[in-house]
Amino acid sequence: MKVSTKAVGLLFFASLAAVAGSPTPGFNNLIPSEILTPDTVDTRIGTLKFFDGMPMPETTALVYDHLDLIRGVEAFLNFVPAASVEGLREGMQRIGIDSASKCIIYKDLMDSNSLFLTGNTDTVYAICLLDLERDGPTVIEVPPGAGPGTVNDAFFRFVIDTGAPGPDRGKGGKYLILPPGFEGEVPDGYFSVTSPTFTNWVPLRAFLVDGKTDVAVKMWSEGLKIYPLAQTTNPPEMVFINGTGMEFNTIHANNYEFFVELDKVIQKEPLDAFHPELRGLLSSIGMQKGKPFNPDERLKNTLTEAIAIGNATARALAFDPRSDSIYLYEDKYWYTAFDGGDHRWLRDQGNGGRYLDARTLFFYIATVNTPAMVLKMVGAGSQYALNARDASGEYLDGAKAYKLNIPADVPAKDFWSIVVYDPQTRSMLQTDQPYPSKNNERNRNLAVNPDGSTDLYFGPTVPSGHEANWIQTVPGKAWFLCLRLYGPLEPWFDETWKPGEIELLN
Repeated sequence: MKVSTKAVGLLFFASLAAVAGSPTPGFNNLIPSEILTPDTVDTRIGTLKFFDGMPMPETTALVYDHLDLIRGVEAFLNFVPAASVEGLREGMQRIGIDSASKCIIYKDLMDSNSLFLTGNTDTVYAICLLDLERDGPTVIEVPPGAGPGTVNDAFFRFVIDTGAPGPDRGKGGKYLILPPGFEGEVPDGYFSVTSPTFTNWVPLRAFLVDGKTDVAVKMWSEGLKIYPLAQTTNPPEMVFINGTGMEFNTIHANNYEFFVELDKVIQKEPLDAFHPELRGLLSSIGMQKGKPFNPDERLKNTLTEAIAIGNATARALAFDPRSDSIYLYEDKYWYTAFDGGDHRWLRDQGNGGRYLDARTLFFYIATVNTPAMVLKMVGAGSQYALNARDASGEYLDGAKAYKLNIPADVPAKDFWSIVVYDPQTRSMLQTDQPYPSKNNERNRNLAVNPDGSTDLYFGPTVPSGHEANWIQTVPGKAWFLCLRLYGPLEPWFDETWKPGEIELLN
């Protein structure tokens, strides 16, 4: 059948009919022109053709392929948190973390060999995994003196804090993590909470003492216990694997393998771990709990393209954000990783619904989700600021030299730090320096200016006279950094103290 190109005429007659009050051609009554579909419509995906509103075969094929594409993009953007936890689970299992009683401990701090999304070189990590499907209710004994720790579920949702910001308030205590749907009797003597998922990631942190790790390592090694509640009378011995210097990856894929990782999560976790709207998004591309994920060649090719677009979108959100609320100061390029200021990613106290772009941004570049990283907790918790540009707005270039001034009286009760990251991996930048960072607690040889401020230098070569304050970068690579304040004080929140901009020196 030959397609008519009467679109202009149809709308013209509809307009005449409107003027004259007579019926629209082809109808008994006057039909509003805005509800009519022309026979041809030009769009960014091509020319769409219709026979009196009926899509022609080539149009149907085009829009269905586009629908699969946009669903694939949305699946990537919405499920970065789940794939990220799966990346952590698989990476940790590859180095032997295959039971609740086995944990990674960074005895000499995390360095750039381990690929963790924006991990830090400043606290002594003990990182563990729970499998509540395998073990049932699981106990975490946190020793006294622990710093901020967190339990997050398989979608990176907050479950509970431990240590200083948790209910034990740094005095130590027993936590009981219950599996989804648990209906048994909950014993007394625990800080108990039910997780929405079977998989739970447990990053625990302890602070340096006199710039050293030994006190924290001893605390974790002797005091941390994790075991199934059923084994309370005879818990297994803890095994700690030293992660310092170890090369392994915990980051999710940015190609089609992303969907393979995500399908493992969907098959593992309870059906109601994810909202029906999100489950519907996945089932529209062939991923559903209890069914094999096996897209045909056409759909697989479309989803591969969707990942490429989704990855580019996530990188734009993370490194070139367009949000008006994300920047910390009007005159500087520092921005927050928690746009909207809510660990649940609710916009305007929920009036704006879920802040989807903010959630994607955070989990594309970071891990650990807790209110302690967001709320105003003067003298407790932590605060973060990211920067990927120099004072003129250009991306930071590893071939160039820069200076950053940290003004005097940094409002951090515990300590402050700067860590440099690689935008490709969103992990620590790998250079000749295993620790691409500076920390006023660990790096006690930092040179301080007469006014009390500290100048940090970045570049591929050591600036003469500033060796102690230099962080190495790599020619041909970009970089970004994160400023961390542990125990942030009021001048951070009221903005009477601000970090300087990153100044280009050559």
